[in-house]
Amino acid sequence: MERRSFVRHAGLAGVLAASAAPAVVQAQAQLRWRLASSFPKSLDTIFGAAEVFAKKVAELTGGKFQISVHAGGEILPALQVVDAVQAGTVEIAHTAPYYFFGKDETFALGCAIPFGLNSRQMTAWMVEGNGLKLMREFYRGYNIVNVLGGNTGAQMGGWYRKEIKGIADMKGLKIRIGGFAGRVMERLGAVPQQIAGGEIYSALEKGTIDAAEWVGPYDDQKLGFNKVAPNYYYPGWWEGGPQLDFFINTKAYDGLSAEYKAVVDAASAIAHTGMQARYDARNPAALKQLVGSGTKLFKFPKDVMEAAFKESMAIYAELSARNPHWKKVYEDYASFRRDQNLWFRFAEAGFDDFMQAQKL
Repeated sequence: MERRSFVRHAGLAGVLAASAAPAVVQAQAQLRWRLASSFPKSLDTIFGAAEVFAKKVAELTGGKFQISVHAGGEILPALQVVDAVQAGTVEIAHTAPYYFFGKDETFALGCAIPFGLNSRQMTAWMVEGNGLKLMREFYRGYNIVNVLGGNTGAQMGGWYRKEIKGIADMKGLKIRIGGFAGRVMERLGAVPQQIAGGEIYSALEKGTIDAAEWVGPYDDQKLGFNKVAPNYYYPGWWEGGPQLDFFINTKAYDGLSAEYKAVVDAASAIAHTGMQARYDARNPAALKQLVGSGTKLFKFPKDVMEAAFKESMAIYAELSARNPHWKKVYEDYASFRRDQNLWFRFAEAGFDDFMQAQKL
């Protein structure tokens, strides 16, 4: 999907949603898909994006195109959804692409990398930059077509049993951390663990891990992490703007009519923008409640941030030297990030810095 197509269909979403499905859509055949999510139903915001997507697809087709949504572990293990889409076991999945960086590190660039783009910048790269084009080219090798599936915004740095006072406290730390960031954590001396969202609490409670990161206050409160680890750190330097995707089996996607493809684009746009809106609206109250119940907030020490940044840049250089898929996408990503940071440094950061210092 080219960026102009995405924008055009995103605009179409409002028109279609405001009126009955047009006759050209109603004339299409009945269609039933299954969607496998990587997330538990308890996380209504992140899992809910798939429900929003499926609901809009049904609404915009007069009920002719139905997608049943299944939580992680319901019909597939949470981290096996890509394999299932590749094989055509299910038509579509909703997931965080960086979960699958073990297949190829380039998957992470479609979601989030340490010290990468924030959420607005990520959407800009995808929609108006070359991001969607480049990632589609890459995913083609995995029998996947991707459409945007939401963004959480910048995340928190996670929950820790003990305080992190400096880089030395990272040594031997067993931390649940998703995706590519684990490689950076390893270089800081930590021991990363890849654990699905629905299993994090029990691992933290049992002491199998010393720390865990997920998303932010709204989700973290629902998962109860504050009950087993009192120290809450920020920022999640590995997830400045993690984007989720809907991964569609190529044969299933190619089999859609032009009208149904337009519907998928429109529903994707609604789900994508809606996810971040819900997080931004719900995180403040959740953070207040967490702090009120005894959670201690800490900013990562400067030496941790600097060491993590240095190791991240070193890893990216190493990957560019050995992984041609990574090199092709990352060069474009890095150039876009450079220009975005120049712009955000002035208007966005200047405004935010002033406003956040005010007593309103």
